[in-house]
Formats: sequence, C-alpha cells, structure tokens
Amino acid sequence: MLIPLLLLTGLYLTVLLRALQIRRFRLAFWLAFIKRSDGGAAGDISHYQALATALAATVGVGNIAGVATAIALGGPGAVLWMWVTGMLGMATKYSEAFLGVRFRRADAVGEQSGGPMYYLRHGIKGPLGVFLGGFFAIAGAIAAFGIGNMTQANTVAANVHDEWGVPTWGTGAIITLLTAAVILGGIKNIGRVTAAFVPVMIVLYVLGAAAVLAFNIGEVPAALGLIFTDAFTGTAATGGFTGAAVAAAIRYGVARGIFSNESGLGTGGIAAAAAKTTHPVRQALVSMTQTFIDTLVVVSFTALTIIVTGVWKEAGKEDAAKFTGRAFDEGLPGEWGSVIVTISVIFFAYSTVLGWSYYGERCMVYLFGRRSVLPYRLLFIAVVYVGSTTTLTTVWTFSDVMNGLMALPNLVGLLILSPLVYRETRDYFRDRPRETEAEPAQR
Repeated sequence: MLIPLLLLTGLYLTVLLRALQIRRFRLAFWLAFIKRSDGGAAGDISHYQALATALAATVGVGNIAGVATAIALGGPGAVLWMWVTGMLGMATKYSEAFLGVRFRRADAVGEQSGGPMYYLRHGIKGPLGVFLGGFFAIAGAIAAFGIGNMTQANTVAANVHDEWGVPTWGTGAIITLLTAAVILGGIKNIGRVTAAFVPVMIVLYVLGAAAVLAFNIGEVPAALGLIFTDAFTGTAATGGFTGAAVAAAIRYGVARGIFSNESGLGTGGIAAAAAKTTHPVRQALVSMTQTFIDTLVVVSFTALTIIVTGVWKEAGKEDAAKFTGRAFDEGLPGEWGSVIVTISVIFFAYSTVLGWSYYGERCMVYLFGRRSVLPYRLLFIAVVYVGSTTTLTTVWTFSDVMNGLMALPNLVGLLILSPLVYRETRDYFRDRPRETEAEPAQR
C-alpha cells in the first residue's frame, strides 16, 4: 500500500506544481551551491548547510547496499524505476521542505523546529492535525534509533571488520566518540561538519565509480540499454540470478529509491526548517536538489558499476549487499575497489547518523520540549555503540516499519496541504519574476 501511495503522491505533486523540479532546477542549483545562504534571514544554518545535513542523512548505505539489493531482486530494470522515483520525489521533497519552513517554530532557546509534526499540527486544524503531528513525532523519534543509528553503525563495524580485521567493539567506540563530538554541539555544529565533509565523501565515491566505468567504457551503452529494456520486459534467468518480472523491477526499484532519498518520509522538512531563508520557496528549491544528487547521481553511478562489470549475473540474492564491493574489485586494477567501498560506507553511514540524530531530536522537542534534548542526545550516542557490536537481524525490518509509520501521516498531510503549497509557490514566482529568473544569470 505504501509504495503506490508514495509514488502517486509524487506524481500528483509533480502535476500540481507543473514539473517545478524541471522548470526551476537551474534556480534551485544556483541557490544551493552558488548563493548558499540568505544573509540576515531567520534560521540557524545556511541554505547550503541545511542541504548538507539532509544529504548527510540520506546518502547512506542505501546508496551502496540498497541499490545492489534492488538490482538483485528486481533486475537491472529496477534502476529505471529508481530514477522515476527520484524525479517524482523531487516534487515531494520540495513540498515537504516548503511546509517545514512555512510552519516552523522557535524552541525555548531560539532554535528553529519544523517538519511534518509542525505542519500537520498547525496546518491541519482540529483533532486530526494534532493526532497526525503527534503520531509522526513518536514514529520519528523511535525510527532515528533504527535506520539512522543502529543499522548504520552496524554496517560500518561489519565492513571494517571484514576488510581490515578491526574488532567491532573498537570501531564502535571510535564511531561513538566521533558522534558525541559533533551532535552534542547541536545543529550549528552538525551543519558545519556535514557542509565540510559531505561534498568530499560524495565526490570521492563518484570518482571511484567513474573510474570503474572508464575502465569498462565499452559496456556502458549496453548497460544503459539493458536498464531501459529490462524495466518493461523483465530479466531472464542468468547464472545464479533467478530472474525478475516487470512487477518486481517496479516494486524493488521504487522501494529502494524511496529508501535511498527519503522523499515522502518528511525528514527533509525537518532539516529545511533550520535554514536561514527569506521565503519557504527558496529553501524548498534548495532541498529538492538533495533528491537529485542522491538518486539521479550517486545511485546511478552505483547501479552502472554493478551492471557494467557483470557481477549482478553471478551473485545470489543473499550476496546483494556485497555487489557493489565486488563490482569495484572487478572494475578497478589491483585491490583498491573494496577499499574505496569500505571507506565510502564509513563516511556515508556516519553522516547518516549525524543527520538522523537531529531529526530525532526535533521530534523530541515537539513532544516534550527543550528539556528532552540532552537526554536524547546522550541516549542516541550510547545506542551507536550498541548497534556497532550486536547482530541486527530484526532491526532492519523494524526500521522499515517505523519508516512506514512516519510516511503515512506525512503523505496525508502533503495531500491535504498541497493547495497551500501550490498557491504560495505560484504567488512567489508571479510576484518576483525578475529575481527568480534573472538572478542566476546576473551573478
């Protein structure tokens, strides 16, 4: 039920906003990476730092293991449906960020709090809004310990142990200390740290994947062709691969795409609410570039490395999470491939921990006020170590369930509040045609 609802909501918002993610992409990119901030505006961190925080939370192990799983279970055609999910998800992310800024509130110490719990509570009048806002906040505060904490730390510890033989307790202790050093300083510290190293981690990983493609450049056209044809025809059984129907390609492509970029979960609205911005539209445009970078850039490079090297044909479903490491090993000379992937897993997972700590913290502020922040941060730090040193067979399932419980109230809110998003977006571009169209060219 959730997958069609997420996809159809993105399609509806794309039509409602007249494909804003395409029409206004140039402006969005300029605001995010050239202008980077609205000086003197209310907020805690810059446009760019808010984007970096959101990227930190979403560019995680899903971009490595999640893509491999989609291809293993749905065939190469699943990649096309991940791209479709990313394009439609940009409209969803835009709407979440717009509403996050539009309904944000200052907490007891003056820091901005926003996200689905606030726009559900204050945007939807009556008991329904109160219920949906509280429901989301409870689910978000709990979900942060799963998908944003234990699973990420566990993945790092396991990969470091497999690659270099480091005991999981040692890796866990280091991750725990590094997490404490950042999140105890709050969103301003998180924003500074993520703004510094998130671009580096993405560029390094993409360069590694690009090297694989360069060494296999002759296979790239065939890989792209396979993605498009397989999306509508399914894959015949090849080697250890059991084959996948079109329905499987759609199902796993959409599911892993949503898992990767989090469009529809509402988390993008939490990060956006902290930004210094003069209007919700401006930060919403910045925020939607996060989905583009996550799904249409990072995911694409991962998928193409897996396909051009041919490892997807040989591994069974149980080896899906190792596809990417094997692809890098096959595609690069020497033994650099698995090292690059392991280092990327460390950075991707750690950045996700930082981003999700803030998401969970803001949910707690909504539920219990500012006094809950320090206890929540300390508990979150402790759970990082627990996740690093224990087996998490059921935590992944738990995380998926909690993500679903976050998405449901958020999607209801997006549909109810979509006329507001449309109206104020239309008014913004109508009233500021020179600013919005000429600004990038003039600078």
